[in-house]
Amino acid sequence: MVFGGLVWILVASSNVPLPLLQGWVMFVSVTAFTCSLLFLGVFLSGVVTQINANWNFLDLAYHFTVFVFYFGAFLLQAAATSLHDLRCNRTMAVQPLLNDDKYNINVAAT
Repeated sequence: MVFGGLVWILVASSNVPLPLLQGWVMFVSVTAFTCSLLFLGVFLSGVVTQINANWNFLDLAYHFTVFVFYFGAFLLQAAATSLHDLRCNRTMAVQPLLNDDKYNINVAAT
């Protein structure tokens, strides 16, 4: 949950230069953070003892699914970060896609 919240904050603070790629990263981190919080709430509230389910399997399936989504988000965030030296025309001056500050934030989010 801590790392999901941290990725959420770091990607949001990078001004999202590639919305299509980083939108998925934001979706995964926010959704996983929310679902992890709900999952933790179910365990802490004691509802687990009232619902007859295989909680070990549900925990394994949840964490595997989150792993797959986070790995895909990692690949997209790494691809967005690798384009930091790409030159794009903003108004009249040709500038890099990410300045050094935003590049460091994207590296940390990756």
